[in-house]
Amino acid sequence: MAKICPILNKGSLVGGGYSNRTRATKFNPTGLRRRYPNLQKKKIFIPELNKSIRITLSTKGLKTLNKNGVYRTLKKAGVI
Repeated sequence: MAKICPILNKGSLVGGGYSNRTRATKFNPTGLRRRYPNLQKKKIFIPELNKSIRITLSTKGLKTLNKNGVYRTLKKAGVI
C-alpha cells in the first residue's frame, strides 16, 4: 500500500530538523526528516453505485469528499 492520498496525491515530504534560531547560534546539523501525510482508512458508501469501498485517504481528502460529493470526487480522481 502506497503512502499517498489518491484524491489529492499527497505524499511524504523531506523537511529540516530544527529552527533557524538554533541554526544561527551553533552548528549541529540534524539531517533531514521525512514527514508523512495524515492517512486514514475509511469505508465509504457510494449511493450512485449502491456499494461501499474501503479507501486510504488523507484527512484533507476526506473533507474534499464531504464538500464536493463522494461519487464526483472519486470519479475525478480515477478511483472508480
